[in-house]
Amino acid sequence: MNIFKLSLCFAIAFSAISFTACAQSKNTDPKTEKKMSYKVQKTEEEWKKELTPEQYAILRQKGTERPFTGEYNNFYKKGTYVCAACGTKLFESGTKFDGHCGWPSFDKAIPGTVEYHKDLSHGMIRTEILCANCGGHLGHVFDDGPTETGDRYCVNSISLKFVPEQQ
Repeated sequence: MNIFKLSLCFAIAFSAISFTACAQSKNTDPKTEKKMSYKVQKTEEEWKKELTPEQYAILRQKGTERPFTGEYNNFYKKGTYVCAACGTKLFESGTKFDGHCGWPSFDKAIPGTVEYHKDLSHGMIRTEILCANCGGHLGHVFDDGPTETGDRYCVNSISLKFVPEQQ
């Protein structure tokens, strides 16, 4: 009987430690890590004054533009795509491809410019992408891209501005 009680106590203690460890474990996948503060800090009123109503809805309220309507969906000039809210360089035109999804698609971001958050909204599990400089919502990244990276950054045109390559 004493062995049974000892085994039971050990099992309970082990379970408690395991659950605590799991609850405290940090996800090391850089596509789901969260950043707490941004270099560009503005109040919502300041954002409302600087952004168009459409930009505010996408960048600050995590909206989505209708598919196949965005300015950069079928746009293939050489240059750089920057955050419409703060001007941070996000994507080079050489990484853009036709993702057939209705939004501009890229296979990689400029390193360090995009932040990744797990998104459980709308009954789906997705990875949201944000500007790492101001926290503006850009869209989502998926692992079904057709290039060697395997990534498809699906980005709202409204969250971007295009800077043409200098001739």
